[in-house]
Amino acid sequence: MHNKHNTFGFSTRAIHYGYDAQDHHGALVPPIYLSATFAFPTAEYGAGCFAGEESGHFYTRISNPTLALLESRMATLEGGEAAVAFSSGMGAIAATFWTLLRPGDEVIVSQTLYGCTFALLHHGIGEFGIKVRHVDLADLDALRAALSPATRMIYCETPANPNLQLIDIAAVAKIAHQQANVTMVVDNTYCTPYLQRPLELGADVVVHSATKYLSGHGDITAGIAVSRHDLAQRIRLQGLKDLTGAVLSPQDAFLLMRGLKTLALRMDRHCSNAQAVAEALQAHPAVESVTYPGLRSFPQYELAARQMKLSGGMIAFELKGGIATGKRFMNALKLFSRAVSLGDAESLAQHPASMTHSTYTPEERAQHGIAEGLVRLSVGLEDIADLLADIEQALAHCVKRAPASKPATHSA
Repeated sequence: MHNKHNTFGFSTRAIHYGYDAQDHHGALVPPIYLSATFAFPTAEYGAGCFAGEESGHFYTRISNPTLALLESRMATLEGGEAAVAFSSGMGAIAATFWTLLRPGDEVIVSQTLYGCTFALLHHGIGEFGIKVRHVDLADLDALRAALSPATRMIYCETPANPNLQLIDIAAVAKIAHQQANVTMVVDNTYCTPYLQRPLELGADVVVHSATKYLSGHGDITAGIAVSRHDLAQRIRLQGLKDLTGAVLSPQDAFLLMRGLKTLALRMDRHCSNAQAVAEALQAHPAVESVTYPGLRSFPQYELAARQMKLSGGMIAFELKGGIATGKRFMNALKLFSRAVSLGDAESLAQHPASMTHSTYTPEERAQHGIAEGLVRLSVGLEDIADLLADIEQALAHCVKRAPASKPATHSA
């Protein structure tokens, strides 16, 4: 899309792209078009819209001026040609799967996935004649061995939810595109385009739960898919219009655009706070292990530094004593809220095995790298001193204290 804001920086485009106030009575903030349907100037124009020969809006399930502005901004921020907005991240993921996969196809997915994506694959599309194959995508030889003539998609999250494993997007995309008719889809929810742009590294489609960092305020659910024009149009007209109907409301599109205006500022703070919390956890005697891309102990530290601008706001860690100690820690938190989701201004803590990834069986969690005692933190925007104090007092409940020694007795 040609736009006079194309050459500006990330935050400038997030605030201004695709909008001229003078085209809207001087309104500085884009208006919300709360209309389900749109009138045609002529019958011929209406017929042209339905035939795809005219670009106008005619029904909000397919397009809407407020959603179109949001989509244009997400496309430019991700470095894509076009975007499609949805009512949730799972709407974006499901619409992409249903559009691109058919019975008899195979989809290769990474070892660790968000619980609802896992359920969609194994209890949804996997029951409609589509083969789902989990592969350790960090092992490129394993990926090459898993490819077959039936492979139509490679799908991954990076960093993965909840264990933060990274995938080398450029390397996997190169292998994918050596095959005929293989589409690489990357869930970029954890990073947002501010930290990582998979399309620029070779991916074909990027999906987001825009409920998270893109919105940033925990007050809407939304999803986004970004790709090239032809693929985005297929996802819109098949996956959105006909197969899921997962339509984002204009009001929520407005709120999401408001969130985008501060995305870069918020991500800088999320990342700096998370780095400090990760370092404090790593230094504490009650902590068994900490997984965070900004720590030099992170196994894929070099890949994170190469692929991501900053290390993100998510931390996974395990406490000595396992799940019982983890729950004691969570129950002792005072500032961190015990809640699922992520990317909010508020800091959140949750236990994946019993919450977001409970769709896995215990055996599946073990197989896919999700430890039973893993605690996931979404580090928010509060003052870092307050966050560290809350972590410290909660950890104090987890340190095993030696029993008090009895006073010595002396025989007469």
